[in-house]
Amino acid sequence: MISFDNTELAFAYKTDKELRKAKFLFSLMGIGWLVKSGTRLTPWAIKNHFPINGIIRNTIFKQFVGGEALPETAKVADRLAQYNVQVILDYGVEGKEGEENFNHAADEFVKVIQYAATQPNITFMSIKLTGFARFGLLEKLDAAADNKSGVEGRINTDVLNAGEKEEWQRVVNRLIKICEAAQRNNVGVLVDAEETWIQDPVDALTMQMMEKYNATKVVVYNTIQLYRHDRLQFLKESLAEAQKKNFILGAKLVRGAYMEKERKRAAEKKYPSPIQPDKESTDKDYNAALEFCIEHLDKLFVIVASHNEYSNLYATQLLQQKNFPLNHSRVHFSQLLGMSDNITFNLAKAGCSVSKYLPFGPLKDVIPYLMRRAQENSSVSGQTGRELQLIKKELKRRGRK
Repeated sequence: MISFDNTELAFAYKTDKELRKAKFLFSLMGIGWLVKSGTRLTPWAIKNHFPINGIIRNTIFKQFVGGEALPETAKVADRLAQYNVQVILDYGVEGKEGEENFNHAADEFVKVIQYAATQPNITFMSIKLTGFARFGLLEKLDAAADNKSGVEGRINTDVLNAGEKEEWQRVVNRLIKICEAAQRNNVGVLVDAEETWIQDPVDALTMQMMEKYNATKVVVYNTIQLYRHDRLQFLKESLAEAQKKNFILGAKLVRGAYMEKERKRAAEKKYPSPIQPDKESTDKDYNAALEFCIEHLDKLFVIVASHNEYSNLYATQLLQQKNFPLNHSRVHFSQLLGMSDNITFNLAKAGCSVSKYLPFGPLKDVIPYLMRRAQENSSVSGQTGRELQLIKKELKRRGRK
């Protein structure tokens, strides 16, 4: 029986000093007003060259980011490998616009793939389409989409003018370049989910890439956000589409990252919220998605990307009920670096295939990612408190304060 309460296993890779730093950081994250003002002021302070880089680098950056450049991530990956924990690399630059930045980001993603191919412990990398596609362009395509186009891989470019059609083709070419490099180097590409008002073209293009590259093995994975009330059905329809077009579905299951933003926009624009009415509904759909995936492992690959202890435990129980090994080649578990070590390292000890999601990039460029981690940790019910409780328990077990 796997237990996520074993803190000796969870924090074996952390020194006393690192644990104390983490304790201090999560204590701060439990103070709502501090997180709220900090996430607002930090990007402004960095933009205006206030001398706070050192503070950020030694606290939140150190906790949640693998380093500023690829060689730094190797140290973290090597350390995790000692505990049979793999790595999902993420070039964590967000929110940049302009063709030059988009081309640079696509080139960086290819470099990450080529680097990952040289490292035995790095089997996946993560990308955001908004890293190399203009948000407004995706928004325009989404507005023109019907409710089936995402799952069927159809994109209506008739709404675009000539210049925008060329711009969209450049986006498609960038993704093809990334996927071809991934296929060549045997590295999985996880396409991140985005906001609902740009998600449809992201889904459609990802389905196209799966059809093109997932014929005999899974190269491309789509991310399914189960805090959306329509995504369990979307997952089922995606598998049906994959069966129809004869490719293997890659599905990364997450709960979701934009809840407050989504609800606010729905209220402002007076349309029904795409988000589940409550946490119980999200949990129910997430676990139903696990059941569906493990029931159809002959037709798909699934990544259980969750910080929910029950969902991770439930996935292992579903495997055992089917007499499948915990290290089934089509099931992978993953948690973010700096969070839920009690899940990651106990799963690894039990023999599961598990990884840490490892973002990297220049400090100023990963600030949006870091601010999201701070906000999520303060808004996810009990997450900060749970992290803090486990860290304190381990320090006490070690006879430290």
